[in-house]
Amino acid sequence: MPHEVDARGLSCPQPVLMTLQAIQSAGNDDICIRVDNSTSFENVSRAATGKGWLIANVEQNDGEYRVMIHKGFA
Repeated sequence: MPHEVDARGLSCPQPVLMTLQAIQSAGNDDICIRVDNSTSFENVSRAATGKGWLIANVEQNDGEYRVMIHKGFA
């Protein structure tokens, strides 16, 4: 079961901080991040990939983004 980060309605840097906190506690579990604007989507995606996580899936619907990330393995 993936960890959930619901950052809808929040502006940056809050979604990024919530994502980084989830990355620290998730171990190898997937994380699903929900945001409601393109700036938060871009910043969350950049933060996750910067920490070695991969964007597994992105769904966009009515201005909301659902971003699934998983830990990259070398």
